[in-house]
Amino acid sequence: MLLDSASLWYRAYYGMPDTLLAPDGTSVNAIRGYVDMTARLMNVYKPDRLVACLDGDWRPSWRVDIFPEYKANRLEEEGGEEEEEPETLTPQIPILLNLLDLFGIPVVGVDDYEADDVMATYAEIEKGPIRIVTGDRDLFQMVDDSRDIKVVYLAKGISQHDLVDLKYVADKYSIPGDRYDLFAMFRGDPSDGLPGVKGIGEKGAAVIANHFATAEDALAGAIEAHPSLPPALAKKIIAGADYLKIAPKLVRVARDAPLPKVDLALPKAPADLSSIYQFKERYALGASVDRLISALGW
Repeated sequence: MLLDSASLWYRAYYGMPDTLLAPDGTSVNAIRGYVDMTARLMNVYKPDRLVACLDGDWRPSWRVDIFPEYKANRLEEEGGEEEEEPETLTPQIPILLNLLDLFGIPVVGVDDYEADDVMATYAEIEKGPIRIVTGDRDLFQMVDDSRDIKVVYLAKGISQHDLVDLKYVADKYSIPGDRYDLFAMFRGDPSDGLPGVKGIGEKGAAVIANHFATAEDALAGAIEAHPSLPPALAKKIIAGADYLKIAPKLVRVARDAPLPKVDLALPKAPADLSSIYQFKERYALGASVDRLISALGW
């Protein structure tokens, strides 16, 4: 099970009461929500491997080099820094990472790669079944029924989450389930500052994905007046030729991030849980820690 950690802790932060505090007044709602969600998902999917994945860089230089506007919409107007995290979330993150370390759960981020790239690389090299836990549609491109790679999609929350397979993608977007990345290249993604091809929305992108396997094929089809492409759509594809040259590398998640050698097997119970219980009391993490202990079978 691959956890998109930032996706989880943001969802936990906004989904749990801000009245959850440690004795010293530190907010712990994101920590407790993250741990609760992890335990619940482990109880549902029974993974034999687990890794919490992090952004090494939320705007990797190699993506910005080919498209300077990448995620530029998230920069502050002044200073060029990333949008600020909520002030009561930021202090929780190192506490959460310390807790995961106490449990022996591996935490992996790779310099100049996003968490999506880390998860995609693990999904590429690890044997299935694999469940990618995220609120981000970008990972839909990794779904592979033959290798039992599915996305635990959290847009509707934990209780009503979707388990995304090829049929889910096909039904939702009316495209072949293995062409989500191509669909996204043409449609774009405003949340990442990716424009897609100007004038092409979901319907046009779906037409393209239903008749072509790659951006190059679609562009060639537009130039050759392929019968599946209405003239207006073909004209837009041709006009977007420059963007389409960089779109595959920009939109596709990297599957070759240089991952560290880490044992992903579920941690075995330590002989003494006292350090975990002391941490639990120090930050008033209550039953959340107990649920994770139970989910790990300790």
